[in-house]
Amino acid sequence: MSFATSLTNHFLIAMPGLKDPNFARTVTYVCEHTEHGAMGIVINRPMDIRLGEVLDQLDIEPAVSGVAGVRVYLGGPVQTDRGFVIHSGPLEYDSTLAITPDIRVTTSRDVLEAIAQGQGPAHTLIALGYAGWGSGQLEEELSANAWLSGPADGDIIFSRSPGERWLAAAQLLGIDLNLLSGDAGHA
Repeated sequence: MSFATSLTNHFLIAMPGLKDPNFARTVTYVCEHTEHGAMGIVINRPMDIRLGEVLDQLDIEPAVSGVAGVRVYLGGPVQTDRGFVIHSGPLEYDSTLAITPDIRVTTSRDVLEAIAQGQGPAHTLIALGYAGWGSGQLEEELSANAWLSGPADGDIIFSRSPGERWLAAAQLLGIDLNLLSGDAGHA
């Protein structure tokens, strides 16, 4: 796959007709897309879990107020016991993948320790689990009109409320999802 066709640093925006309960009305941030497959994190599915619960399980004591109440998101149906932190750059941790100069994904404990101490990245989204596609699978789903895709925007990831992200991501493409039907039509 050439760089020009990679969807890394793009949003996958579920079309209204996508009925899979794992992905209906979701926005997925694509962290990696190669000829071997794709990996992304759903950014608009907050869970009933707060960061304080995750930190307790890892024996990390928050040193700043408010950290324990930070929302945790369901990043996708794969490995829901594994944590991912999408964050603003340029900070690097033990296991950080730089997606762009401004957006990174870290899976190591040290980013959570830094966040708990008030020394973490300026902007974060913490998720459990991820979405994964095998070789050619995402391309097939795109061909079947399950997804819209377009360049990602850090403002939508970090600044918009979870309930606004699906429509806002589509609006980046000039599309109002409220005007699209979830039913397939025939001419």
